[in-house]
Amino acid sequence: MLAFGINRQELNEWKRRIDQSEIAFLTHYWLDDRFPACKTVTKVGCLDLDKLAEWGKKYGLRKEWIHHRKDGYSHFDLLGERQTEILEKEGLIEHIWKKNRHT
Repeated sequence: MLAFGINRQELNEWKRRIDQSEIAFLTHYWLDDRFPACKTVTKVGCLDLDKLAEWGKKYGLRKEWIHHRKDGYSHFDLLGERQTEILEKEGLIEHIWKKNRHT
């Protein structure tokens, strides 16, 4: 698995928003042999895991799909068509642009 296409400022901003219990989005380029058709991933995180689970529920994401991290930056991973659909509904045009640039 290889992640690239983000800078320190974007990563720090994502973490800051998570630390403030906001729903935070981070889209970056990503290569993983398990998902050869996917070139990007969007990580959607929040410090408040109940809030994150509730957010995910409106998009059919299950609480069990949250990637729990010991460092506090637990998140959902969004891939493929579902990623695009959710980003569109959230109005995150810049994330869609980044995703579409390498698909």
